[in-house]
Order: sequence, then structure tokens, then C-alpha cells
Amino acid sequence: MAMEGANEECVGPSSEAAGKASTCDGCPNQKACAEGAGRQEDPELELIRARLQHVQRKVLILSGKGGVGKSTLAAQLAFALAARGLRVGLLDVDICGPSIPLMLGLKGQTVHQSGSGWSPVYVTGEGLCDDEEDEVELGVMSIGFMLPNDDDAVIWRGPRKNGLIKQFLTDVEWGALDYLIVDTPPGTSDEHISLVQYLAKALGPHDGALVVSTPQEVSLIDVRKELSFCAKTKLRVLGVVENMAEYATPLHTLGFRDAAGADVTSATIEMLRAQCPQVLELIATADIFPRASGGAEEMARKFGVPFLGRVPLDPSITIACEQGSSYAASARRLGRNNLLQPLVDGLLASAPKAED
Repeated sequence: MAMEGANEECVGPSSEAAGKASTCDGCPNQKACAEGAGRQEDPELELIRARLQHVQRKVLILSGKGGVGKSTLAAQLAFALAARGLRVGLLDVDICGPSIPLMLGLKGQTVHQSGSGWSPVYVTGEGLCDDEEDEVELGVMSIGFMLPNDDDAVIWRGPRKNGLIKQFLTDVEWGALDYLIVDTPPGTSDEHISLVQYLAKALGPHDGALVVSTPQEVSLIDVRKELSFCAKTKLRVLGVVENMAEYATPLHTLGFRDAAGADVTSATIEMLRAQCPQVLELIATADIFPRASGGAEEMARKFGVPFLGRVPLDPSITIACEQGSSYAASARRLGRNNLLQPLVDGLLASAPKAED
């Protein structure tokens, strides 16, 4: 298979001529392909397949663009699936920017090793499941658990990062899972190529990528490259989601200023409460990013992949991630609409049916 950014006549990284053919000249992947040219299949691919054989569905969270909310959606999606009583694992392969421990409320935790491999760190807590009598089954693995200091920089070249990703796939003892969510860094480079190659034998026809974008062209231009990467590496796209589609928050949480810039929030809220209290129950929305050329939905249509819906930029989702808590559980307790529900339903709907 040809690699992202490859020359048009790419011979593929598994060819004996990989990185050496005349058509490889000028390709950004030339050196990487030449180093692995003609190499026999990595025997650890079979080990990865065996390790993940009891994981029903593998979902890679991809984008190509940084800052679109991949980790936010990965964390909250893991919470939401676990709340359904599903067995969920969350693997953080963003080696240089691991934010999953914070977003899952697991900062300060460490990885334990047993005779069968590394044990994930498990999320525990009350009120996480839809059925409050059930216990959540959510295991997490991240390099963030291995750093002596949260502020330590991981200054690694590609081979070392790829080595840790392979170790995560071969050594972590997930057990039986319904879903393994994989949070990835931005781009279509080393980590992504390695993931697809390492998972070559482990990915089934119903596994694949959830691709995240925001509405504006500065994001879409990179996300289209990610969709191209998926096509070239034959990675199924489970769906595209448009994150930060608009700003949304209850009206009573907004601040108000007069024309001179003075804070008049308290007076405004009191006036509304006295004269039209029902207004305070409304959700205020605003488009903060321009939706270029139809946004992520139109992009998904052109690539022939499912569009799973839009997620607004809601302060309550941000707060949940900062606190390492479940936004879905919070929305349920407050009787609010779960803004992530279309994404969860869309992902569940893409699961194999009994007749598949």
C-alpha cells in the first residue's frame, strides 16, 4: 500500500524496491521505506493479533489536525460507552502530549506489571453507569502514567515512539473488551503508519477510524489528508464528526456587558428572572468558526464515508475533561440533553449486526 504524501507511482513499503526505485526520488517517506525494504513480516504482528483477539471493536480516533478535540472526544466517548455497561479500554498513543490521564481523572496513577503483561489503570467511581447498580469497566493506558513528572518533555525520535506503541499493543493485558478506543496524535506520519502496520492482522472488517474535524477550512484541509491516508492504507472510516460546530451554553451561565464594557451580568439576570424567567432556561448558541464549503458533513459526503453528527463547544464538556469526569453522567444528573448522544449512537449503529 502506498503511504500518505507518497509519489504517484509508489511501489509500497513492503516492496524490495521500497525507497530505492526511481519513482521514490523526492518522496518524504523515502528513507523510512528504504530502511524497511523487503523486510519480512514482523513476527510480533501475530502476537498483537493474539493479544487483541478478545477485543470486539477497535476504534482509532484520527484527525490530521491538532487542537480539534480528539482527546476530548476519545475520553468522553470511552466514558459514554462504559456507561452503557460495555467493557471499554482507552489507549493513548499521543506519546509527546499525553492528556488522557488528566481527562480520565487518573493523574498520579502508575502502571503495574504482572506475569501476563502491563495492567491498565482502571477508572472507578459512582454514578458513571446508566444503571447505577452496575460498575463501570474502563481501563486506560498512557505514557503519562510512566513519566516521573507531569511537566517532563518526551523528546524521542520516531523509532523509539514506534517501539513504545508496539509495546502497548503487545504487552498490555486488556482482557475481553467490547471497545478499544485509541487516541492518536495529529498528522499522518510515524505513529499512524506504525499503528496501521502493527494492527494489520488485528483489525477486522468492523474496526476502523473515527475522524474528527472542526468546521473551518484550516481544519478541513488537514482532515482531508487523514481521510486520504485511511483510503490508501485501507483503514475503514467508521464516521466523521464535526467538533466545536457551534458555541452552546445555558443562557444563565453567560456574562453580560454594556456598550461601555461594564459588567452588568447580575442586573441582567435579575431582570430576566423577574420579567421572563423562561428565557433563562434557553440554550444560547453562536457560530464561532465559519463552516467552509459545507463543513465536515460535505467533506464526508465527497469521500463517501458516514457523517456521525456535530458536537458543540459546550463549557460543560470542557469542565468535565478538566475534572477528569464523565460529561454524559453529569448531563444525566442535571436532566440536560447529552450533546454527545448522536456520536455514541452513530458509533454503536456501525457495530456489526447478528447477520454480518
